[in-house]
Amino acid sequence: MNRFLLPGLLFVAMLAASSSPAWAHKASDAFIYLDLDQSTVRVDLALRDLALEVPLDRNADRRVSGAELRAARGEITRYLEEGLLLANHSGSCALQGEQWGLSTHSDGPYAAALYQVSCPNGQVAESITYTLLFDRDPLHRGLVSLTYEGQQTLAVIGPDDPTLALAATSFGSGRLFGTFLYEGVVHLLIGLDHILFLLVLMLPATIRRRETTGTRHTSVHAGLRPRLLELVGIVTAFTVAHSITLGLSALGVVRPPIAWVETIIALSVALAALNVIWPILGRKTWKLAFGFGLIHGFGFASVLGDLTTGVSQMAVALAGFNLGVELGQVALVLVVFPLLYLAARSRFYERAAVPAMLVAVGALSLYWVVERIAEI
Repeated sequence: MNRFLLPGLLFVAMLAASSSPAWAHKASDAFIYLDLDQSTVRVDLALRDLALEVPLDRNADRRVSGAELRAARGEITRYLEEGLLLANHSGSCALQGEQWGLSTHSDGPYAAALYQVSCPNGQVAESITYTLLFDRDPLHRGLVSLTYEGQQTLAVIGPDDPTLALAATSFGSGRLFGTFLYEGVVHLLIGLDHILFLLVLMLPATIRRRETTGTRHTSVHAGLRPRLLELVGIVTAFTVAHSITLGLSALGVVRPPIAWVETIIALSVALAALNVIWPILGRKTWKLAFGFGLIHGFGFASVLGDLTTGVSQMAVALAGFNLGVELGQVALVLVVFPLLYLAARSRFYERAAVPAMLVAVGALSLYWVVERIAEI
């Protein structure tokens, strides 16, 4: 197999994965606010996710009116209750509806249902099982904010383990850190727009340098070590930048609308691809990485920003998630860059493979821009 085909095959695999909507947009999350002190649980589920299971847009005008939402209330609450179970050692807890309506999160409107929880023997719930949407979207997560004895902590429920033991979750900083470390890695690796941006940042480190001596132009094929050092600086700049805005957004200091953030992220990928061919933004790739990294940080923060405000262990969750994103980036670089470096030895790499990748990345990114603008 010609070596220049390696990056092409890798890129085709990425594009194939993009057929899932979760790869191009904010991850699908539900928010579960469980207060054991007040014996209440509230579930917020995005209308766009509910529409996969409950017919909301009954007149097919691509908008959900208040009347349509009210008409679907019974189906919505039944669906929520079918996928939510609280229990203790004596049996299942009963859920009694208290309030119902809409809530707003960074990525749009959510249906919200508040329940009073009554467990056997008057004891508190010891476990929560959440199963909504897992059969449709294996990347869906239930983000849990747990309050017990006046303290708060966070947890994540996924399809691999839909039952969360509440006693084991309470106040466990190590468990909390590990949970969000894992979620940070997953969030990076399922975000095709972030992956393509990193790919475009790597490409200049694989291209031969042109040096001019008098009237002669020669190509210089730099060794692996200087290229890796260059790439480390670029990725570090990206990491520092997105860490800044990830923290600011999750802490509620700055929280721009996620729809605009996702649109600008898609545009940043297209501009970065264009800049490799025509350096309209300059040849200092680390500066480009830092500048656009600030925007990408707001995208990462969309996972935490709607859940962590006022939570005492927010710093632990934030640190774990940020480190997870960084580990995902490092893993991606360690896998992709050696393939690109080997492929760069072929004379077809710069002439065919790199232009093809840049055109494909740019076209896909511009498609995302148009798609996301239409949703604003």
